[in-house]
Amino acid sequence: MPKLVKQLRNGQITIPKGFRDELGLRDDDLLSVSVVGDKIEIRAVKVASTGRPDWARELYELYAPVRQKLESKTEDEINAAIDAAVKEVRSRSP
Repeated sequence: MPKLVKQLRNGQITIPKGFRDELGLRDDDLLSVSVVGDKIEIRAVKVASTGRPDWARELYELYAPVRQKLESKTEDEINAAIDAAVKEVRSRSP
């Protein structure tokens, strides 16, 4: 059954507890969020065990400062900066 939720500051939303319980989501689970047509799709990220169960979280947290720094940038601006950096590195290769 659909639930209404209100966006908080910066577009944050809360996933209703009943939904989290039904899906078995824990507070520290990672989620994948995408736009599909005119809908937002949220999926739990299932990470295969590598002997280090927290590696995905550690990587996510490692890049937290980068995500914060780029918060004000659009996806196109970020992609353009990545393309420029790749082009520069490739131009230095023999």
